Parts: sequence; structure tokens; C-alpha cells
Amino acid sequence: MENTVLSPLDGRYRGKLGTLRGYMGEAAFAAARIRVETTWLEVLCGLKLPFLKPLSRSEKKILAELPVLTEKDLAVLRALEFDGYQGIPATRHDVKAVEYFLQLKLKNTSLKNRLNGLHFALTSEDVNSVSYAFLLADGVEKVLLPALEKVRQTLAKLAVKEARSVLLARTHGQPAVPTTFGKEVRVFENRLSRQIAQLKKQSVSCKFGGAVGNFNAHTATFGKINWPRVADQVIGLLNKNRKIKIYRTSVSTQVDPRDTYAELFDNLRRINVILTDLSRDMWLYISAGLVRQQAVKGEVGSSTMPQKVNPIDFENAEGNLQLANALFGLFSTKLPISRLQRDLSDSTVLRNMGLSFGYTCVAYDSLLRGLGKIAFDRAAALDEVKNHPEVLAEAYQTILRAAGMEGPYEKLRDFTRGHAITYEKLQQFVNQLKVSATVKKQLRALKPENYIGLAEKLARGNYD
Repeated sequence: MENTVLSPLDGRYRGKLGTLRGYMGEAAFAAARIRVETTWLEVLCGLKLPFLKPLSRSEKKILAELPVLTEKDLAVLRALEFDGYQGIPATRHDVKAVEYFLQLKLKNTSLKNRLNGLHFALTSEDVNSVSYAFLLADGVEKVLLPALEKVRQTLAKLAVKEARSVLLARTHGQPAVPTTFGKEVRVFENRLSRQIAQLKKQSVSCKFGGAVGNFNAHTATFGKINWPRVADQVIGLLNKNRKIKIYRTSVSTQVDPRDTYAELFDNLRRINVILTDLSRDMWLYISAGLVRQQAVKGEVGSSTMPQKVNPIDFENAEGNLQLANALFGLFSTKLPISRLQRDLSDSTVLRNMGLSFGYTCVAYDSLLRGLGKIAFDRAAALDEVKNHPEVLAEAYQTILRAAGMEGPYEKLRDFTRGHAITYEKLQQFVNQLKVSATVKKQLRALKPENYIGLAEKLARGNYD
């Protein structure tokens, strides 16, 4: 199997997907469809329709157990769609195969006289729309959010641990002013927290209103029933115990407009962009020798250079985040568009939504693995800061401004820009300034390693 899989998600990365398959795989999709169909039948049987008598407690239990599928059940579903089964020709239609599967399951039960209620007045998109909505909701709630929370907590702990660890900040790649490693990590934790909060508030829409969303067949058959309210009842039953909710779009064509899909995918894209930024910064810190990686015994960094410990976890995270975002971008721009009342070009695209979640899972796993193997080299970082005393130029010119000196910025610019500056030269510069002894004392007290402003406080999450 490993040698024939087409996607690395089913091969080398299979172990990194956690529970994702259970929530977004083919079996999960089949179970979701069955849950929609059986919930619809249960609600119909409670409407006192002339051809559907109410369900007994035991019959409700029968319906509730149907979405729990065995390998044999899944094989039957595939046969009904592609090969035919027990005299039923191949449907070449996945939702119709589900309907026939349920008929086979119920024909020898007390529900055999209510088989006409299965898929009553529905179009396949009603079933698929609700099912896909729940797959997305489950994928976010049960898989991505827990993984993201682990990443966020890891960053928060690292930020506190290194809150006082001085680091030379670089803007445009050039030495700027000192900061701390913990504060720079906190930046990412803060950005991530905001996006996680938005993700938790997301909901996913679905369509459940017949062929083109008007409840045509429903009202033609039983015109006195409030069918939109009945549809909402179905969604309400399916929503139990969920944090990421789904809701029924009140007016639609045959397909849900899926604007909520785009909102969800764009939220995940923003998260992945933040984590791509983090992965690249960690790579650069490692490259600069400021972050050290733990060498794993027996692990190979290079096939020819035995000494290498490569930042492969952060590189793997970056690549998989980009793969995921390429798909999320496609989904956001493709899925809300459908020609007239519907076209089928979305069908094959929808089936690939799990891939974007899969690459995201691999990326989060790699990122956590990478963060778990690093240590900030405080001594190396401190040496670098001390070797760049010119970073005090900002503090000097600002203090001199406050002291009323004329043109302090220009004086510091001419003294430092493009010149090799030592701490001793800075002290000489201070000595020749025509300012008060108090101001000179204030300037002399500054050292590169203690010029960090509120970095430590910010790293600990104190923003006020």
C-alpha cells in the first residue's frame, strides 16, 4: 500500500493526520449522508403525514445506529454506486446509492412500510450540503482547533521562558535596536490568538430546500406544512453537542452559496500565513546560530555532511502550509460560484477539501515538533547585541531631543551611519556633548543589553 499511494497524506504523512480521517474521510462523509437521511425520515414521521406513522422508541434506535458503518457497509455502498448489488444496477450516483443502501438495511425491520419516506422531496444536494457542512465543522472543531491551541500554548510558554533573553532586532535585515526573544515569540502567539478566536466563532451554512431551494415538491404534496421550519428542525437535531454550528441558508438555488466556506477557509489561510511567517523566522534564527536545535541520536541531517542538523521541521511546516493555502485559496474563490441554479464543477473540488485540512495537520505537527527541539542561545544573542553598540543611537538622539539639543538626529546619523562603532567611541561622543551632567549620566547608563524597553513585560503578555 505504502508503495502505491499517490498522495503523501496516505503515505509518509499518514501518521501525522491524527483523527482527521475519522471526521473528514470518505467513511465520515458516507456516515454524514446517512445521518441526514435518517434524521429527515425521523422528522417526517413526526409530522402525522398519511403515509408515515410515528416512530417507536426502538425504531428511533434503529435509525440512530445506521450511521455507524462497518467495512462491509462501505463495500456495499461502493458496489451500489459502481458495480450493482443484489439485483440493483449500478447507480453511478453516490446519494442514490445511499438511499438504496438504507432501503436494504430497513427492508427487514418494522420500518419497511416507511421506505417511501427515505429521501422524500429531497435533492442530492440537500444531503450533500448538510453533510459537507458537518465535515467542515468537525474538521475545525475536533482536529484543527485542538492542534492550534497546542501551538499557541507552546508559543506562550516559550515567550515567558525567554522574556528577558536579549536579542538584536533586525529591520530590513540590518541591526536595529535590542528586543527579547520572548517578546518576538509573543508577537506570533498574539496574532494566532486573535485568529483562533475568530475561528471559534465561525459557522457553516448549508442548503436544505429541494431541487432549486423553493420546497417545490414539498408544498405540491403537502402545502399546509411550514417546510422551512421543518428543515430547520432537522438541522437543529443534527447540531446537538456541536461548538462549530451549521445553519440553513434561508434562500438559495440548488446549492448553498457557500460564502461561509470562503470565510472559514480565509480564516484558516490567515492562520497558516502567520505560522509560515513563524516558520521562516525560526529558520533564520537557526541559520544565524541564535536558536540551537537538539540533535536526535541516529538522525541524519545530510547524506554527505555528517555534522548537519537541518531545520527540516520548520521547512516541512512551511511547505505544507503553502500547499494547504493554495487549496484554501482555490476553495474560497471557486465554491461560492455556480452557473445559474447549479453546475457540477464544484463536485470534484468539494471532495478535495479534506486534503487542505490534511496538509494543515501535517504542518502543525511539524511545527510543534520543531518548537519542541529548539533552545535559544542566550550567550550568543547577548554577544551579538554587545557587538552592535550603535543600536544606542536611537536612544541617544531621543534623549538629546528631550534635553533641547539642536539637531541631535543629524549628529548621531553622521557619527554612526556607515562607521564601525564601539562602546568606547560612544562614550567619547557623550563626553564632548554640550549638555548637562545629568543628561550625560543618563546616556552613559545605557548599554545595548539593557535597552529593551517594555519587551520583557510584553513577552509575559502584559500589554497595558
